[in-house]
Amino acid sequence: MAERISDAEHAVMEVLWDESPLGAQEVAERVGPEREWSANTVKTLLGRLLAKKAIAHEAQGRRYLYRPLVAREEYVAGESQRLIDRLFGGRVTPLVAHLAERDELSDRDIAEIEALLKDLKQ
Repeated sequence: MAERISDAEHAVMEVLWDESPLGAQEVAERVGPEREWSANTVKTLLGRLLAKKAIAHEAQGRRYLYRPLVAREEYVAGESQRLIDRLFGGRVTPLVAHLAERDELSDRDIAEIEALLKDLKQ
């Protein structure tokens, strides 16, 4: 997937990552009532995701069933790397330092980072 996906398209992807294949109406029902998107809005977003090759569809009778072509983990890895590259020169340490300086790391976060670093050293 070369093109980035928008926040709205990401909401549709989350639904498909959780459960697929789904029809457009099923996606619309799961995207969340708080968004109040019409089925047509969801169909537009599905069309954009098809064009970006983030999802595929197959005919089932008179409707299409949609499924992701990009794994959630692959997407998260790509977006994380883009963020680190853009804001922190490709280095993770300044990101962690930034979070620590702003007191945005809880004791639990710190313990998890320490455990991860310990595992990485072994």
